[in-house]
Amino acid sequence: MPAPSNRTSEPASPAKLHYEIQGQTVPMPVEVRDAAAGVATFLVSSRIARRIVPDDFEVVELFPRRTPLAIAVIDYRDNDLGDYDEVSLTFFVRPRGARRGLPWLGGWIDLLAGRLGTWIWKLPVNQAFTCEAGRTIWGFPKSVESIEIRREAGAVRCRLEMDGEHVLTLSIPHGGTRTLPDQDTVTYTRIEGVAHRTRFTQGGTGVGFSAGGARLELGTHPIADTLGTLGLPRRALFSMWTEHMHGRFEAPEKL
Repeated sequence: MPAPSNRTSEPASPAKLHYEIQGQTVPMPVEVRDAAAGVATFLVSSRIARRIVPDDFEVVELFPRRTPLAIAVIDYRDNDLGDYDEVSLTFFVRPRGARRGLPWLGGWIDLLAGRLGTWIWKLPVNQAFTCEAGRTIWGFPKSVESIEIRREAGAVRCRLEMDGEHVLTLSIPHGGTRTLPDQDTVTYTRIEGVAHRTRFTQGGTGVGFSAGGARLELGTHPIADTLGTLGLPRRALFSMWTEHMHGRFEAPEKL
C-alpha cells in the first residue's frame, strides 16, 4: 500500500458494483482465475521516467537517478474479461506528496515488501473486449496490438508489434516450484484527468525467480526509441515467472 499523503484530498469516490461493456455486464471485482505471467524489472533513468509519468505521481528511485521499470508478459487463460495476451510497461510510483521514507533504502524496502504502487505506461492486449473494458473501467492505457508468445527451451519468448512495427522481444526463463502468497497492492491511473487508484490482489504457484535472467531486444517503433533513451536494453535486475497466477481487480477509486 502507498504511504499516507500529507495533503488534504477528497474522500475516495464510492466503487461501482458493475460496468456495462459492449452489451455485457462486468461485475466488480474482476476475477483472474488462471494466467501465466513473466516479469522482468530493469533499472532505468529516473530523469527520463519523470517526463513520461504524470505529475500526479513521483517515480521511486532505488539508486541515485535510477528507477525500476517492469516489463510483463501475461497469458490470461481464465479471466472475467476473456482469454487474451497482454504486455505491460510499468513504472513504480507514489502519489505526489506521499512520504518517501529513507532515500533509496525506503524504496528498496517498499519494493521487496510489495508496498510500492505502479503506473502503467503502455498496456497492449490482443483482444478488443478487454481493451475497451480496461480503458473504460480503470483508465488503463490498453490498445489492441500484435502479441506473439511462444515457449522455447527453458524460456518464454514474447514479441510485441504496434502499428506494424517491432517494439520489443522479451525472453524470460519459465518454470519454478515456489508459491507466491496473495499480496495486496495498488496501481494508479487517470480517468478523465483525475487521479485514481485501483486495489488488486494477486498470488500464484509454479513461481521461479532469477537474478537478471531476461533478454530484451528493442525494435524500430517510437516506443522502442523511448525505451532506448531510458537506458534499455540492459541486464535485468531480476525476473520472475508464475505458471498459475490468480488475482482480483477492484473498481477504481478517486484519490
